[in-house]
This record gives sequence, C-alpha cells and structure tokens, in this order.
Amino acid sequence: MSSESQELGITESKSHKPGEWYAEVVQKADLADYAPMGGFIVTKPRGYALWEAIQDSLDGWFKETGVDNVYFPMFIPESFLEREKDIVEGFDPEVAWVTQGGHDELEERLAVRPTSESIIAPFMADWTRSHRDLPMRLNQWCSVVRWEATETKPFFRTKEFMWQEGHTAHASNEGAWEEVWTRLGQYERVYEDVLAIPVLRGKKPEHDKFPGADTTTTVEALMPDGKSVQGATSHNLGQSFAEAFDITFVDEDEEEQTAYTTSWGLSWRALGALIMTHSDDQGLVLPPTVAPTQVVIVPIWQEDTKEEVLEYAEGIADDLEDAGFRVELDDRDERNPGFKFNEHELNGVPLRLEIGPYEVEDGEATLVHRPDNEETVEDRDGIVDAVDEHLEEIYDKLYEAAEETLEDNVREAHSPEEILGTIGKHGGYVKTPWCGDEACEEVIKEKIAAEIVMQPLEDEGGSSGGEVPEPDRDECGVCGDPADEIAYFAKSY
Repeated sequence: MSSESQELGITESKSHKPGEWYAEVVQKADLADYAPMGGFIVTKPRGYALWEAIQDSLDGWFKETGVDNVYFPMFIPESFLEREKDIVEGFDPEVAWVTQGGHDELEERLAVRPTSESIIAPFMADWTRSHRDLPMRLNQWCSVVRWEATETKPFFRTKEFMWQEGHTAHASNEGAWEEVWTRLGQYERVYEDVLAIPVLRGKKPEHDKFPGADTTTTVEALMPDGKSVQGATSHNLGQSFAEAFDITFVDEDEEEQTAYTTSWGLSWRALGALIMTHSDDQGLVLPPTVAPTQVVIVPIWQEDTKEEVLEYAEGIADDLEDAGFRVELDDRDERNPGFKFNEHELNGVPLRLEIGPYEVEDGEATLVHRPDNEETVEDRDGIVDAVDEHLEEIYDKLYEAAEETLEDNVREAHSPEEILGTIGKHGGYVKTPWCGDEACEEVIKEKIAAEIVMQPLEDEGGSSGGEVPEPDRDECGVCGDPADEIAYFAKSY
C-alpha cells in the first residue's frame, strides 16, 4: 500500500476504541468537523446529504398522512415557556437565554428553542375554532439548542442539533393515539427501510417521559458496542398543553371542548446510529438508500489501453445514470487504482465497478461490495439490472448483520447481580420484571451507568397507549417486590 493510501486509513479500532474510531470516521469520511465553540459541529456537504436523504423520506411520508410544514421563530419568550410548568422544569438546566439585542437589554428573556411546544401551541390555539379545524398537523425542520455539559460527539451529542418536530391537535384522545402510532411507525420504517437498522418499539418509563406528556413512545436501536440509541420519540401529550395554552374547539353540539395534542421528533442522532451501526475499520459504510454515491466506476488502464477502457467505462456510467443511479466515474489520472479503492471504501460507497482491458475484451464488469469485498463478474449487456440487484443485496447484508446483533443481545436477568453482570460483560439489552419504582433504576444506574431505555408495548389499538405484556416472573428483578411491568436496561448514547 502506498503512503498516500495509508493516510486515508482509519487508525483506531471499532472494537477496542469505539469513541475514537467513530470520531475519526466522521472526520476522515468528510461528514463533519468541530466548530470553534465547544459542543457545536460544522456539517460538511457529504454529512448534510445523509441528513437530506432521511429528510426526503420522512417529509414525503408526513405529507402523505396530512402533515403541513411550517416554521416558527427560534426564540421563545420566557413567559411562553413558563405557561407549561413541566416544560420549564424539564428543560430549564439546558436552556440557552438571549438577554441583549444589539446594545439594548431585552425587556424579557428569550429562550433559544430547546423544543417548540410552547411557541407553537399558542398559535394552534388561535387557529383552532371548530371541530372542522381538527386534526391540525404541523411539522418543522429546524435546529434546537440544549446546553448540555457533555463531551461533543458529532451527531450523537452536540449543543445544537438538527431535527424535525411535529405538533398536532385532535378532537379526541383516540385521534391523538392514532397519531402517536402513525408517527412511531414512520420512524420505525425510516430506520428499517432506509437506514438498514432494526429497532425495538416501546415506551419510556413514567419518570423518563417527555416533560408534560401522558406517554412517550420510542424506537430504540442497538449499536455494535452494546449501547442503545433513542432513535426517535412520539409523545401523547394528553390535554396538559391544550389546557395550558387554551387549545379549545366547538364540537358538533356547539359545546366547547379541550383538544388533545401530540408531538414527535427525529434528530440527526439517526446519522450517528447509521455511522456507528454499519461502518468498520476501513471507514464509513452506507446503505445504498442514503449513500450520496451509490456506485463508483474505477477504470484501470495502461497507456496503450486507456482510450478503450475509458470509453467502455463512460458507456456504463451513462447507462447507470440514465437508469437513475447515483454514479461517479473516477477517471483521475493523478491517483492510482489502489488509492481510489481505499478512498471510496473510506467514504462508504456501497458498490465499486472495476473495469480494465480484460473486462472490455470480455464484455464484462467486476463488481465489488463495500461491506465485505465480495467480488462478482457481470455481463455488460445486463449491467443496469445487475447493479440494481447487487445494491439490494448490499442493503440486505447490512440489515441482516444489524438484526443478528440485536437478536443476540437481548438477555434476561432476575437479580441486581445478574443485571449488572450481564450488562457489564455483554452490553446490549437486559430484560427484567420491574415494580415501577424509579429507585430500582437508580440502583443499577449508580453502579454501571445503565438505565431503563424502554418498556415493551404489545397492543396499540387502545386509548391507554398499549398494553405491556405480562412478565414471566412476578418479582422485580432489582428489589424483589411484586412486579407487573417489564423494563429493558441498557447503557445508552
């Protein structure tokens, strides 16, 4: 390997130093860089393209199910924030405040939005008069700021992050629950059908639900290092926000009623999960669904074969582009094939086509899969269909590997020692009966920094938010008291 090829390589190991490895992949694959202010990042074009791929999928699904996009100010008057006491208590430690505009002191502090319920709800109240105005479904794509004192981890932990936040109002609790499940299903779909990451659906325990919510539902993704990622959340807010902000409507009997509201969101933490799940010690690995370049064609020539090899490669590139694939023809003179292979592996291009004089002579192309370097020779005449099939196969490989990781890492335990020992040795999820007391979570959290990341849901048809399946034992796995709930403990990002 040439010295210039070695410069491209990842020096840290995913299995031994996942944190350092992750940061190196993000920077060397040109996804993001660190901003001069601690806790902030600069998202580079290739990183933002991944966010746009998620955005394109979700935004289309939202609109198909009655959602309108809006945009609200990033500053929220303190008096607005204080109208819902749980929001104030839940976010106060993380709120960034603006106290001065230009040279003038502001009469009222402005919060840099940590979330937008308290700025959107008053307008929903103004815009809602009759039951005919409901359901109202609004969504905005924006950034939020939460001033957490944590180490910067691009896409996982930053003070400012990109997300979408949906806010809806409904005439009935049943309508609100239907909304909650619709959005949770769309989040599950984006992880499993776009990002090739299987997820678990569940709800957060009472003490960890969104401030002011009746119920918080979640999709959780397990990373190869054994930690869980909260992939997205969908909240049934009941009537607490509607009461605080006077979201009322006149029903069919001309009676005034209070609406039921929901909120739901997915952030660029999904990009962190994507990078962490699939990538390896050679660099970034991307599913074809989101890869900015799906196929790279690398022509390999000697001086006497250059013209015919390039002409042949250009013809294949044209055919693939006409078929709608995102293709790059890497015909750089100044880089040798080995450097190009390493660079495109580092950048996560799912499929590489190698074309030399032998392929030209035989009317073929050599196809190499990024995840495992599997190599196949395909006929030139059927190259479009072949590429399509190989990209699907690559997606399936990535999903199946992640699915195996998940299935192999859900374990049961029935005592504090078992819970602690299992998480300490294996990571992953540890399922145990739970009495519902937050103190039992603290016992585990204090010793191993693991918490209850979700509780399973079975029935999503009722207004109660789904029935939790009965545990196979009736004693809490931590304290031994009677238990009628199930808790999944895990370390998390």
